[in-house]
Amino acid sequence: MNVYTEETRMRFAIDAHAIGQHLTGNEVYIRNLLRLFCGIDSDAEFFAYLATPGAEFDVPERVTTRWVSSSPWARLGWELSAHMRRDQPSLLHVQYTAPLACPVPVVVTVHDVSFLEHPEFFSRARVMQLRRTVAHTVRHAARILTPSEFSQKRIEQHYPESRGKVTVVHNAVSPHLRAMDGNQARQRVRAEFGIGSPFLLNVGDLQPRKNQVGLIRAFEDLLRNNPKLPHRLVLVGQSKWEAPLVRQAAEASAVADRIHFTGYVTDEQLRLLYNACEMFVFPSFYEGFGIPILEAMACGCPVACSDRSAMPEVADGAAIFFDPHSTASMTRALQDLVGDPELRGRLSRLGQARAAAFSWDRAARNTLDVYYEVAGAKARRSERSIVKAAR
Repeated sequence: MNVYTEETRMRFAIDAHAIGQHLTGNEVYIRNLLRLFCGIDSDAEFFAYLATPGAEFDVPERVTTRWVSSSPWARLGWELSAHMRRDQPSLLHVQYTAPLACPVPVVVTVHDVSFLEHPEFFSRARVMQLRRTVAHTVRHAARILTPSEFSQKRIEQHYPESRGKVTVVHNAVSPHLRAMDGNQARQRVRAEFGIGSPFLLNVGDLQPRKNQVGLIRAFEDLLRNNPKLPHRLVLVGQSKWEAPLVRQAAEASAVADRIHFTGYVTDEQLRLLYNACEMFVFPSFYEGFGIPILEAMACGCPVACSDRSAMPEVADGAAIFFDPHSTASMTRALQDLVGDPELRGRLSRLGQARAAAFSWDRAARNTLDVYYEVAGAKARRSERSIVKAAR
């Protein structure tokens, strides 16, 4: 293995195949880190390994890009390892799974271990694959990053060999997701999607773990109990495993004409929807973090979310919580927000303050600290030492 000195110029390699593949949280995570790395560290070289044509436009110019297959078998089987031997980086940063025979140290981000704790939310093949590949990666990784204290505890519980190697680096909100004029947002949502206001918003891939079926039931109960309410429900997200169950639940609902699916949306459209909605509802059964919670808060949207996994840690006291397994509990939370403008205003203010407590700049700096520790380098420039000490 190479020995690095303070004078050696570091080369950091990042598996960025998620960029351009609409992999939601995984893509948001790696895009924001790459966006900030070059501005923070002018000394190191950065390599990003991309799989989707056009993804290079979401990567800073100073980052050297390489191309890998969109097939995980090719990318993880031999392509990334071949790139590592040629580019000779100080380390490789991956999400969940490293190449089978990686010739350089690995830093892995494990966002959550839902595939171990709730295998029912995945296909059988996917669970088997993740059990094997993540266990192998965690065992051999030099360091493990995760976005919440909740996930850290779960990782260390399931992988005892990870203890002492796990570092919590919180996620944050992309800079374009900020509050804007609500009337303008509502007008543009009506023009672009044909959806009138007021509406409740949910953002997340359509899949069992996100619990959109439970939200549809609670929304139906809300309107049944309050027949004069004009509200609609808007579900944003692309279809994933078992997504037809969500659409079937909507079609079978007594309020089917009030439920709208947008599919995948652009960053600008997402900002419009967050700013146009009356409230954001996140009924997921399990999250390692829950970036949409902070996104909604950053846009000034009052939030109601599940009281499970990492979500209370992320939302803290800036949201209303409910039991995602209880339709009655969720309906009560919706009723409280719909019926109380003062409560919505208070949660909007608290949410914006909560979202501001998380920073991608801080996440990028903390991640770079881990990179340098793994590469065997001494503490970076005095500017970074001062920043770290001030935290």
